[in-house]
Amino acid sequence: MKKFLLTIFLTFFITQSAMAIDWKFWVSDDEKSVRNLLESQVKYANRTNYEKFISTYSSDYVNADGFNLDTYSSLVKDIWSTYNKIKYDIDIKKVTIDNNIATVELEETANAQIKMSKVYEGELKSFSNTVYKLKKVNGKWKVFYDSILDETTSMLYGDARDLDIKLTVPNTIPANSEYSAILEFEPPTGTIAIASLAADKVEYPQGQTKEVFRTLPEDNILERLFTANNDRVNEYIVASIGLTKTEFSDVNINLSLTGFGYAIKRVNVTPMEEEKISANGEANVQNR
Repeated sequence: MKKFLLTIFLTFFITQSAMAIDWKFWVSDDEKSVRNLLESQVKYANRTNYEKFISTYSSDYVNADGFNLDTYSSLVKDIWSTYNKIKYDIDIKKVTIDNNIATVELEETANAQIKMSKVYEGELKSFSNTVYKLKKVNGKWKVFYDSILDETTSMLYGDARDLDIKLTVPNTIPANSEYSAILEFEPPTGTIAIASLAADKVEYPQGQTKEVFRTLPEDNILERLFTANNDRVNEYIVASIGLTKTEFSDVNINLSLTGFGYAIKRVNVTPMEEEKISANGEANVQNR
């Protein structure tokens, strides 16, 4: 029995060691360079090294939202000036190289502890599935295009951090088509919850979200219908949430804010003739 257990242990150790072997031994030089380039992006982003980070993009870069390198650079500066302690990570799923064009499928995550004030501490969480395209520029791989297939982001403060939030929207929708957004969460006992659902175009600078708050229905589900824009501009569905408690003092009734935040999900808008509405994609914001 001891020998058998030792064999299992050695097998497990060898397997783990093999899994830990650097992927660089098993891929082409071009794939090594592509992977290294994308991993360097993560390193530069975590250090908020703007110059190095932007240098990984080609000068003719444009993404699926229509942002060129100048616009994207301004966006990066704004994000890092506001949230400079975001932890970024990627998980590369697939690399395909055809001549001098590389296509990379990967998952991206971003997490941060954030504060609205000394009273309200919060968390930022973001998850996306993204496709990157790279090409060789003067012998070096550079990103010239990327497209976010799906994206879920949450910024939750106070008691809202403990909510199990589900925001359900279609991942893609033909332009000028109607679609629904459904928000579900169970507020803490003794708490009054208000929420709103709004649609914003993905643009920079971002416009102010038009919020119309409503008391969360008894079934804890808020639904709203939207019509996708006809400009083939991708959209964000923004769910805004507020939690309040009632406090009684003599004859006075006071409402105190105990938590608030946002759950945001991307809806990619396609030309009407290009594709049909995809099946609704449900995301559990809390567990991303």
